[in-house]
Amino acid sequence: MQTVELTCAPALDAAVRGVWQQLSGAGLPSLAHNTHPGHRPHLTLASCGAAPEGALDAVGELLAEALPLPVRLTGLLSFSARSRRRVLSWAVVPTFELVDLHRRVWLLLDGAADPNPHYLPGRWAPHIGLTRRLEPEELALAHTVVGRHPDLTGAFDAGRSYDTLTGAAVPLGPL
Repeated sequence: MQTVELTCAPALDAAVRGVWQQLSGAGLPSLAHNTHPGHRPHLTLASCGAAPEGALDAVGELLAEALPLPVRLTGLLSFSARSRRRVLSWAVVPTFELVDLHRRVWLLLDGAADPNPHYLPGRWAPHIGLTRRLEPEELALAHTVVGRHPDLTGAFDAGRSYDTLTGAAVPLGPL
């Protein structure tokens, strides 16, 4: 799979990592445990089997114009993990600018092989992941540990594409 992701500016990155550490400190399977050297807080805009020839270059040009992009994180989301387990995420407010960028990325990816339906326009729920798969009792503990966070503002300042086959992250847009 190939992705198109927005990465967090330093202050937002640190805040998300702080929540990862809170969850880890409580013994929960947080994303703090991901040891891949390229792993960092991010928002996935698109995921597909393979991008059409030249599409990622065009996405990079689009991101160069659109970033930095202000963002507000608000509330927690829980997604099914193909079993009774759940994944906990921090919701990203879908501003007009973010939703429009998402739509424009998918226009550039038109014809992509095996697009992940969860990331298509009209189905996408923008979020930043906090945990790996949680059992129901772990999800309840995670909510207790994280508590009610105030909304957090920040910015996405760069983009990348991640290839799950090679493990390579390729910068897109401003560096």
